[in-house]
This record gives sequence, C-alpha cells and structure tokens, in this order.
Amino acid sequence: MTTSLRPQLSPLMIEDLVRNALLEDLGRAGDITTYATIGPELTATAELNSREHGVVAGLPLAEAAFRLVDPSVRFEALVTDGDAVSPGQAIARVSGNARSVLSAERVALNFVMHLSGVASYTARFAAEIAHTNARVTCTRKTLPGLRAVEKYAVRLGGGSNHRFGLDDAILIKDNHIAVSGGVASAVHAARAYAGHLVKIEVEVDGLDQMREALTARPDVILLDNMGPDQLREAVAINRQHHELAVEGYASDVRRVVLEASGNVNIQTIRAIGETGVDYISTSKITMAAPTLDIGLDVVIG
Repeated sequence: MTTSLRPQLSPLMIEDLVRNALLEDLGRAGDITTYATIGPELTATAELNSREHGVVAGLPLAEAAFRLVDPSVRFEALVTDGDAVSPGQAIARVSGNARSVLSAERVALNFVMHLSGVASYTARFAAEIAHTNARVTCTRKTLPGLRAVEKYAVRLGGGSNHRFGLDDAILIKDNHIAVSGGVASAVHAARAYAGHLVKIEVEVDGLDQMREALTARPDVILLDNMGPDQLREAVAINRQHHELAVEGYASDVRRVVLEASGNVNIQTIRAIGETGVDYISTSKITMAAPTLDIGLDVVIG
C-alpha cells in the first residue's frame, strides 16, 4: 500500500480520544512521581523503539498525547503509520521538557502499542490468504470508544473494514430473520426501507437459506459457521445463480458478494480463503490482537 493510499484519521477525533485518555491517566493531581523527582527546568530527548517485528499504527495519537500535555514538546515520526518495523528500530523521537515527556509517555505508548498490535495481527491474517482473492475484514467487536482507530489499524495491516456501526449498512442476522418471518421477507423489507446507497447483507447458516437469500438479491450474503466444503458449495451455487441470471438477460444483476464468518483464526483462515469467498470476517484481529512491544527510552537527559 503506497503512503498516499493509506487511511487517515480525523484530527478532531484524535484530539478527543487522546484528551480523554490523558485525563484518565493524570487524574486530579497530575504525574506526582515525575513532579517529585524531575526538576521543572530539566529537558529530555527520548525515542520510541520497536522491540519486535510488526506494522506501526497510531503515531498521530502519540504525537497528540505529547502536544496536548505540552505544545512546546517536539515530536518527530521516523516512520509512517503502515510501515513494517524491526526489533531495535526507532519509530519516533520526542524532545522537550522532561516532565512533559514523561507525563505523556504511557498514553502515547498505549495507543501505539495497541494499534500497532492490531495492524500487525491483521497483516498476519492477510498474509495467510494473499494467494487468494479473499480479504480479511473486521467486525463491530471492538473496544468501546476505539472502533474508528482500531478499524484504521486494520486497514494499515492490509485488512478491510466492515460496517462502522448500526447506522451505515444493513446486516440482517439470525434474530432479525426469526422475528421478521424469513430470509427473503427480511431482505425485501430492508430493500424497501433503505436508501439506494445503503448496502444490505443477510446472514445464513445453511445452503437452503442461502438459496432463499439469492432470490431476494441482497448485496452480500454472510455464510455463518460453515466449513470449507460447505463454503465451496456456496461459492458454486452463487456462481451458477449469477450465470443463469445473465443467460436470462438479467445483465443488470450483480454477483452477490460472499462473506465467511465463524471459527476464523490464524490457523483456519487459509483454508477458508481457498474456498473462493470474497471476504472473511473475524473479531480476532481487533479483540485478540497482542500488543506490539514498543518502549520509550531516554537517550539524552
């Protein structure tokens, strides 16, 4: 991914997230350890160093942490979000009032370590299916308050974003189907309700439900908890349905996008990708991603 095509974060959103994190950490009295041990006139230069291989994400939030604590602190990014890094590699340098640097350290590192972990874990999933046409995508299973930045990190790691919330796409799940009376009726109702720019996805847990869904022409069908053999059959059914529609002169009918979900992890994603599905959604890349080990080391006191 070229730098120009990498996702961007809204500065306003960054500031709100970081300000709240700083308020949580500094509490009512500020960093009393630093105030007690570091003179107000002392300065320091420190580096953020990666201690393992991974993909960096979250540097704009780290920069905001230092800036909000003290606008005079200088933050220099040595890499760009989305870059691969190695153990011992410096990813940023910060210099200024020592109290300010140390007081912002933990919040800055928390954001970068977590988001770099999400990006790095996503990159591992994406690498497993790089030889297929499938893409790994995230879900709404994210840490409260961090969804936008976690989804940003997923994209930096080579993944795709699913819907951001309940308001930007329609996903008809099993409980919706149970209450509304069936797959096709739920899709038709959604189509009547939604604007022309709103995508409609429906979840199915068997091939019979999938066939019913195809008659209603959703944009996406979510194949829930199906094994590789069932997924391959679903792909074949979808292809045949589209070919028959084209042969019937329904040339305006687009092939339904297929998304696989359920039992997706780093061990299973390759086999799922090789079935021919278009997307593979998993909460693992946001909810189970280990943090990337990054530390702040003072180089000049």
